[in-house]
Amino acid sequence: MTQRSEHLFSDLDQYIAHPRLSGLALSPDGTRLVTTVSAVNSAGDGYAGALWEIDPAGAAPARRLTHSVQGEGSPAFTASGDLYFTSARPGAESKDKDPALFLLPAAGGEAVEVLCRAGGVTRAHSAQNAEVTLVSAPLLPGAATEEQQRQLHAGRRDASVDAILHTGYPVRFWDRDLGPARPHLFALESPGSAPQNTADNGGAAGTTGSPQARLRHLTAGLGSRFGEEVQLSQDGTAALISITMPEARASQRSALAVVDVVTGERRIIADEPGYTYSAGPISPDGSSAAVVRSAQPTPQQAPQPQLHLLDLQTGQLKRLGQDADLWLTPSAWLPDGSGLLALADQGGRGPVFEVSAQTGTVRQVTTEDATYSGVLAAPKGGIAYGVRSSYAHPEEVVSIDLSSGETTRLQNPTPRPELPGRLTEVQSTGIDGAPVRAWLALPDGASAQQPAPLLLWIHGGPLNSWNAWTWRWNPWLMVEQGYAVLLPDPALSTGYGQDFVQRGWNSWGGHPFTDLMAITDATEAREDIDPTRTAAMGGSFGGYMANWIAGQTDRFSAIVTHASLWALDQFGPTTDMASYWRHELDETMAAEHSPHHHVEKIVTPMLVIHGDKDYRVPIGEGLRLWYELLANSGLPADAEGQTAHRLLYFPSENHWVLKPQHAKLWYQVVSGFLSEHVLGQPSELPPELGLSMTEPADPEAS
Repeated sequence: MTQRSEHLFSDLDQYIAHPRLSGLALSPDGTRLVTTVSAVNSAGDGYAGALWEIDPAGAAPARRLTHSVQGEGSPAFTASGDLYFTSARPGAESKDKDPALFLLPAAGGEAVEVLCRAGGVTRAHSAQNAEVTLVSAPLLPGAATEEQQRQLHAGRRDASVDAILHTGYPVRFWDRDLGPARPHLFALESPGSAPQNTADNGGAAGTTGSPQARLRHLTAGLGSRFGEEVQLSQDGTAALISITMPEARASQRSALAVVDVVTGERRIIADEPGYTYSAGPISPDGSSAAVVRSAQPTPQQAPQPQLHLLDLQTGQLKRLGQDADLWLTPSAWLPDGSGLLALADQGGRGPVFEVSAQTGTVRQVTTEDATYSGVLAAPKGGIAYGVRSSYAHPEEVVSIDLSSGETTRLQNPTPRPELPGRLTEVQSTGIDGAPVRAWLALPDGASAQQPAPLLLWIHGGPLNSWNAWTWRWNPWLMVEQGYAVLLPDPALSTGYGQDFVQRGWNSWGGHPFTDLMAITDATEAREDIDPTRTAAMGGSFGGYMANWIAGQTDRFSAIVTHASLWALDQFGPTTDMASYWRHELDETMAAEHSPHHHVEKIVTPMLVIHGDKDYRVPIGEGLRLWYELLANSGLPADAEGQTAHRLLYFPSENHWVLKPQHAKLWYQVVSGFLSEHVLGQPSELPPELGLSMTEPADPEAS
């Protein structure tokens, strides 16, 4: 029987505290599945992961494997069935340290600290058929040994220095600064071995007092060019890694290299100016790898990722899936090497596909209304295991019959929530005749007699799709309050073919906008929707579209814009990946489709939300939008400085607002703003903010 959790969406504290599942690791013999479940930590200011084992046969209940306040993550099975993971839990040497590498023996017993180092460990990569493990970990540029790494790391810490001297681009990514330490790849050696180029760990002891493993550097000389992608062959002799290739004018592309794990020899195997490569799994016989090759986009041409087989000796490419209009991402090889399992967005879902290595033909395996974030093939064949979600349920682990496509939900460690409404689909047609579809989440009570107010939610990306569960933008919290939530996939959305992406490329205010209006029109025509009470909401690219909508129409009662692009000429060179956006946003796009050019036409109350640590859409976008709304919009601040607009600012948050207490507050403020402007029911804000939504600040109070 499926476990369910009641009242999850009527209680924000319960919602925030609900455990969240992610990722999957399968033991080489196929008898053990391990996933990570995150829950609010003891301090209440973040989430900590724990490893759980799931019975692949579905007979036994899930059982928790690890327990620590700091949490665990990045599980990886060795060939013998031991389980590596990372954790910042205290070890023998320190009570407070960076994440270390631990090993949980297959035979049972306590986890053993295998590797503790200055700067921490990112994750382990273990071979399926050999006792070979690689480790991804950061390394400071001046460190040639682990002792030098320790000294340099301690020197910066003790001097309270966090400055970084850069010589290249980029300098930050999403919400973290890049450098001075950069990712590197190492071979994990046993304490008794003494291979060449071994970095000395200084004899640190693990939790059992045994000597720790040593690291052998495999990416020496790459500096900051190691791209962090790692695919290890099943016999452990070779690794396929991504390498960043610098180009003129601060641009870059991604290439692939093969590393001989024994000798450390490294050679570029796939590199092409004008193209970028992504590493996929290596075939069971070690001769080839499934990779994704994509032409770098231009303002005229959208990207088109294509699945290929890469010969690891010759570098020759063989196109796979050429007859399928899908952006296929390889996930796992079939045990006999005849083909592989791949994932792709498709029509508001994300099925599992089987791709023949010989013919390149594609067969859809799963057919349910769900999207898979990962899939692994069982070693005996015929069965796979995957993590799926949909707007009907969050992430869960299932088994898949590869011949029939039948799926079975295994005994998961997290319950499936009870939804407060129903999910359906809406169809419409764009102004050019293209079909446009959306999910629509409706309250149970919505009817012709009680039509529901409508919230238009616009996804980010823009190369994205509303096809999987999200804890950050969850429609059911709003459905619980009586709203209907529309989740459309306009032009630029993935899963509808290359032409559907191209029709919105470098023209964000064109078909993406008109598609959104068309699907909103179709939804408002339903008898269970109240077209007089509507709002539009979006984050990132969705925030851009919310800003664009605000300057193009007054049809909505309120607009919520989160982490949004406002002035494209400003955003382009200040985002963390300006070199990428230069390939998409040209001067014509910035001039014709930038929302800030239409500020004087904005007459709708707007809630602006931004985090100061957002490097993808820098805080300057939110600050400029806020000032120009109050100074230049069609609904400016009045002579007393009062305004219908609101700014919710998070000094310590990033693009997503991840801290539990802030995520709760985010929903409370959004709900209050919508209640006032859509429902006409003023709502008190959380006491932590110190004021209500409608009560103006007292200028005499200070």
